[in-house]
Amino acid sequence: MKHETGLGKLYLTGAFTLAGTSVVSARFVSGKLGVFTIAAASMALALLLLIPLSRKKLVSTLRTINFRQILRIMLEAFFGMFLFRFLLLNGVARTTALEAGILTGATPAITAFLAWMILRETVGFRAVLGILATVLGGLLVQGIATNGAGLNAIHIVGNLLVVGAAASESMFNILCRSSVVKKAAAGTPLDPLVQTTLVTIFALLFCLIPAAFEQPFVRLSQIGFVEWSALIWYGVFVTALAYLCWYAGIKRSGAFTAAAFSGLMPLTSMVLSTLLLRESADMFQWLGGACVIAGMVLIGTRREKQTRNKYTIQST
Repeated sequence: MKHETGLGKLYLTGAFTLAGTSVVSARFVSGKLGVFTIAAASMALALLLLIPLSRKKLVSTLRTINFRQILRIMLEAFFGMFLFRFLLLNGVARTTALEAGILTGATPAITAFLAWMILRETVGFRAVLGILATVLGGLLVQGIATNGAGLNAIHIVGNLLVVGAAASESMFNILCRSSVVKKAAAGTPLDPLVQTTLVTIFALLFCLIPAAFEQPFVRLSQIGFVEWSALIWYGVFVTALAYLCWYAGIKRSGAFTAAAFSGLMPLTSMVLSTLLLRESADMFQWLGGACVIAGMVLIGTRREKQTRNKYTIQST
């Protein structure tokens, strides 16, 4: 049991660290390609890797998968890839990558709230404090402490879109955890590689029609080495590898644990935005980032204590 818990955390660390690079990689192609083109291209690149790797298991799964599992996978694809990327890419185009990265830290608080509302998981004092810290952090990042100095309507909309992306990611987290708890309607749990492949396929299908109106082939032919490198990273690492780690991790972890580890997204985004994009924030925005991280820690430690206590009581 301990081995599985540690392994689950290792997978979640990899998943959210890689996911945190999405904000920066999106910045390199934002404005040069349409939102749906970026999403579709990255998913197509991911499938070039995923389909050959999962081919045998994928064929076997397609023969036995039931309708409820397909519906759940479609919902995961909609919230976890399609809607998340639509909101994030539109948000990054209107705000800074640094602020977008920090605001993705709202994911743990939203996930904790949804776990309480949907999964009926108990929310203790630490979790409440974590949620409040996250809300305060989001407000500070938004510029409330300086009366919104330096912000305009477009910038604020961009930040709100990023928060919407965090909410979409949280819904995806809850759907995945619910699937594990219910054993996918009493069916055999899907292999993480197969599940990642199927979710990516459905998400790509969602993107194809809107992407067709963005002149995808013309605009893709006009981008350079840096943009293509960003797309390949987005496809292979942010999509294929990150989601593979996610599905392997969530099978071994609870919703609150996953919520806590999702705080690695803003940490990774903040560091990379500072180092690679040379972006900077004022004192209050960094304080907001600290509040978001504190919220992540409070939510995570609350769950860990409850889990250890529960295990001790059962063992006794």
